Amino acid sequence: MSKRRNSRPIPKDCPCGLPAQYVDCCGRLHRGEAQATTAEQLMRSRYSAFAVRDEAYLLRSWDPETRPAEVDFDPAMRWDRLEILGTTGGSPFNTEGTVEFRAHYRAEGAAGVLHEDSRFRRVDGAWVYSSGVIGG
Repeated sequence: MSKRRNSRPIPKDCPCGLPAQYVDCCGRLHRGEAQATTAEQLMRSRYSAFAVRDEAYLLRSWDPETRPAEVDFDPAMRWDRLEILGTTGGSPFNTEGTVEFRAHYRAEGAAGVLHEDSRFRRVDGAWVYSSGVIGG
């Protein structure tokens, strides 16, 4: 079971934007019942982990070469919506991939957008987040 530091209530609909309930979508990955099969699926599950503040999953799905010691969640930030803008590689047959996305949020009542090109790679067969360039 994942440690959820500063957790928020479990949402009914999955924050990742796919038309599924959280428990059946990203929740399965967060609980360790399944692994992401593509870089995009990992990106979506990591976005959802930020939305529900699942620190254990975020650290577990981070490249060991770039993983921080902890995740610092901003208590004033609420993640609202994820847009996937494009992907390269990242399929079940690739070892590397990128996902360009926009993550919409609210902080202290103001709307904001994080635009990032994220890099993913496989480590021991599992997709992990390696790095990202903010601003796309």
